[in-house]
Amino acid sequence: MEKSSAISAVLKLTLLMSLSILLMPGIVSAQKSEHYNSPLYSPKIYDPNQAGVSSGLPTALKNVGIEQKLNGQLPLDAQFTDENGNTVKLGDYFGNGRPIILALVYYECPMLCNEVLNGLTGSLKGISFDAGKDFDIVAISFDARENEKPDLAKSKKAGYLTRYGRAGAENGWHFLSGTQGEIDKVTNAVGFNYQYDEATEQFAHAGGVIVITPEGKISRYLYGIDYAPKDLKFGLMDSAENKIGNPVEQLYLYCFHYDPSTGKYGLAILSILRLFAVATLLGIVGMFFVFWRNNRKKGLS
Repeated sequence: MEKSSAISAVLKLTLLMSLSILLMPGIVSAQKSEHYNSPLYSPKIYDPNQAGVSSGLPTALKNVGIEQKLNGQLPLDAQFTDENGNTVKLGDYFGNGRPIILALVYYECPMLCNEVLNGLTGSLKGISFDAGKDFDIVAISFDARENEKPDLAKSKKAGYLTRYGRAGAENGWHFLSGTQGEIDKVTNAVGFNYQYDEATEQFAHAGGVIVITPEGKISRYLYGIDYAPKDLKFGLMDSAENKIGNPVEQLYLYCFHYDPSTGKYGLAILSILRLFAVATLLGIVGMFFVFWRNNRKKGLS
């Protein structure tokens, strides 16, 4: 009986926590988004004169995303600084018969860029192809300020080489930075649209990587932060043969979104993590319910 009582108490507490998490966003939304076109982006203070006029979506996010430009040519003459402080041309990494995975990130990004690189690394560990032997990876910072901080790229490379853990990868994984003009050449060529927010001093951008042929042609786009090893492998195989893939569904994961409760941007990834937390909590509730019911049946018998 004591065991059943303990389980019952834990069950009640878990249910209470679960209901609190689930109901809290709804209560806040109901208080702040009434009569607006977009509940997510409603203003902090309700103004009846503005009802139904604007969604409140920040201008920065209207210009953010990745536009597919398949078969487009990368500007191989664009100049950058590598992780060792050397001036290089983008074309230096092409023409050797190996396809390239291009990752547009910035090294001091608080969340999404790290997830892009982490997801890419995890997927690469799931395929038999080796960086530096079968393909190369080029990460380019789209924050021009990081061109004055060469140690950032060097540190990033060291960290991801350790995470990847394959011999020879140091010759095939490159971390570059550059001036705004050179960065723009690449981002415009691949359709990578991002926006800097002065208030938060962060970049609004989408996550994804791009597979490039050995000749510098855009072969395939992979969106988000989780890339199936099979998709990545086939993408590299097609790209190595200079094949251009088909347009894929654009499912964006943004680095941050506008938070109507504070009037500022907040990390969108946190919303996803909260959903996972709720799902986990509900799973625990279900597990305790089964235990409680089984123990109750034993007690009755």
